[in-house]
Amino acid sequence: MSIAVYMIVMAGVTYLIRVIPFTLFRKKIQSPFFRSLLHYIPYAVLSAMTIPAIFTSTGSVATSLVGTAVAVLLAYLDKPLIVVALAGSAAAFLAGLII
Repeated sequence: MSIAVYMIVMAGVTYLIRVIPFTLFRKKIQSPFFRSLLHYIPYAVLSAMTIPAIFTSTGSVATSLVGTAVAVLLAYLDKPLIVVALAGSAAAFLAGLII
């Protein structure tokens, strides 16, 4: 199949995923439980996508743990996102050189 067909299918699926909730749920959601559940879904999805990628990206769990530990520590200390990302990557790289 051509790449154009793949891109059209991906665009269609992405469009449907975004449009279907608007067509199914026309009224405001009143339930506090479902409102709080929907509030936390983006964080859960982001975590489910990034955590496996973090531990398989370097090829070594040890270097991934070092980079993650540095990133979590700097995020806890309220450092800017660019500082957290660069320091975590640098820590994983340096751990890979040492290990």
